[in-house]
Amino acid sequence: MICNMNLVKKTNGHFFPAVLDELFRPDFGGRQMNFNTPAVPPVNIRETDSAYEVELSAPGKKKEDFNIEIDNGLLTISSEVKTENNVEEGKFTRREFSFVSFKRSFTLPETVNEEAIKGAYEAGVLKISIPKKEEALPKAKRFIEIND
Repeated sequence: MICNMNLVKKTNGHFFPAVLDELFRPDFGGRQMNFNTPAVPPVNIRETDSAYEVELSAPGKKKEDFNIEIDNGLLTISSEVKTENNVEEGKFTRREFSFVSFKRSFTLPETVNEEAIKGAYEAGVLKISIPKKEEALPKAKRFIEIND
């Protein structure tokens, strides 16, 4: 068998086109790819006496990449990022593009103050604070006097 070694490479006893070998390299031909990133970012939700705290892990994004909406008691967190890179070298043009998006929705309890919800993004974590309404906050313990 005669083959051009630039086009075909022997891997584990099998011949593959070099382009496939390039595609399946861990660093994808010098372009760092992370195939371990989940399609939908993981979320932690914690309840305190005064609020619900939502943390969404989304490293590598900017705060402008997120949309946070409330509609009819439904909190929706979404992101959509498109990138495109064109490189022209002589007669060769390489066009790389990506599109990454996700959407997570959560039904809010009636006890939250929708007007006071706030969000912040730092160190790869989107944090959303969802305060409870005043009437939903725990009441201080009080003693009842017993009359004669």
